Amino acid sequence: MEIVDIRPAVAPVLSFTCALLVFATGRSAGWRQFWSLSAAVLKLIVVASMLPGTVVGTVYTFRFAEFAPGLGIGFRADALGMAFASVSSLLWVAATVYSIGYMDGELSRSRFFGFFALCVSTTVALAFAENLLTLFIFYEILTISAYPLVVHDETPEALRAGRTYLGYTLTGGAVILLGTAMTYVVSGGTLAFGQRGIVPHDTGSLALGLLFAALVLGFGVKAAVMPLHGWLPRAMVAPTPVSALLHAVAVVKAGAFGVVRTIHDVFGVELLQQVRLTDYLAYLAAFTIVTASVMALLQDNLKRRLAYSTISQLSYVLLGVAMLNPWAATGAIVHIANQAAQKVTMFFAAGAIQRTTGKTSISEMDGIGRRMPVTMTAFGVAALGFTGMPLLAGFISKWHMSVGGFDSGMRWVAVVMAISALLNAAYWFPLLYRAFFKPVDPEPVIGEARPSLLYPTVACGALVLLFGLASDLPGMPLSIARTAVMYAFGM
Repeated sequence: MEIVDIRPAVAPVLSFTCALLVFATGRSAGWRQFWSLSAAVLKLIVVASMLPGTVVGTVYTFRFAEFAPGLGIGFRADALGMAFASVSSLLWVAATVYSIGYMDGELSRSRFFGFFALCVSTTVALAFAENLLTLFIFYEILTISAYPLVVHDETPEALRAGRTYLGYTLTGGAVILLGTAMTYVVSGGTLAFGQRGIVPHDTGSLALGLLFAALVLGFGVKAAVMPLHGWLPRAMVAPTPVSALLHAVAVVKAGAFGVVRTIHDVFGVELLQQVRLTDYLAYLAAFTIVTASVMALLQDNLKRRLAYSTISQLSYVLLGVAMLNPWAATGAIVHIANQAAQKVTMFFAAGAIQRTTGKTSISEMDGIGRRMPVTMTAFGVAALGFTGMPLLAGFISKWHMSVGGFDSGMRWVAVVMAISALLNAAYWFPLLYRAFFKPVDPEPVIGEARPSLLYPTVACGALVLLFGLASDLPGMPLSIARTAVMYAFGM
């Protein structure tokens, strides 16, 4: 059932208004914090108000403007969009509280919080995009909005990272624009997302291949699929809240989401099951999962290890959706939320450690778990989730994708899941051992981070437990993913 409703447009407008107000009143820390927290909470309320409807299949639409037949700006809150928008809205509240504590005393805080809000605004807008043009426009605005955050410290290293980031992502955006134009032509003049896709089944094989490559590889740049991943590890010079934004709430997740939209709503599952173009994406995603995990093993800097872990984990979404199987697609979509909760917990913990102790390298963290037991327990829960430990969020994703592999005759996927789990254990368990069990002389005194850093870390760690233990409850990410899959597969 489709209902005309303004709420899909209100949600991004709230964050955009917050950005304008922060820029206007930025010299006042009190007003800056008030606008940021108020907008985060209000937007979460607006998004959550649509959750009960979207879980049962209701689609809320609002068309803002039409420039020409089939070309316009429109918003559409369906289950797939809600899988992305709900987790980004929830985590924005935690990230705002965390950022207030982390950025205390830093320069250019008005610029930071203004562009932070602008990034979240465009993220929700592209999650609720009603058509490919709207998705592209806000995808590119997100690219530009994130740049000032990447280069926030204005060091030579940060500026180089920013140039690399723009080089990769703007090139990817240009390729997406080409794919959008091709879609408009082959579809006969429409870009509106549809249940069975908008690309006709009688499109020539060459045109299909070029269109699929343009959209998937264009979105794949932000999804950091190898070998298009080079910008992400370099962007770790940004402040930790920005790293959390890049990895869990906005930028890289937007790329993975764009690939899912391309497969489910531009091409449609039925067409791709006939032409099997997604097989190439599945192999590329599997390669990225394993290779990035090996690269993570080689990193001593904690944030760079987290970066390569993100590259690996994001390709779970691409692999799951590429299998064109309901079980695997469910695992892919639920992993949007599960990976976000786990990764933002780990980045928050890394930032809390850095702000409290000055330590950024894993080799320096002997005994850190005894000094900061609550912070490192939250980190450990998220790390165990990435290994696929039962009862935690990551297990739900891996289980569904492994079952989907067997169900679709791609048994090698289960082997990739197992190898990935072992590699995750190989690069997280030694850190946990070092933190909690390696002897340190003198014995460290307990000293957790300030509450504004500690509480968001613990809250996000609790989400990892909640998304695993209560995964079958209504409104949880798994229920949203199941609805999205039912729509995509016509079930």
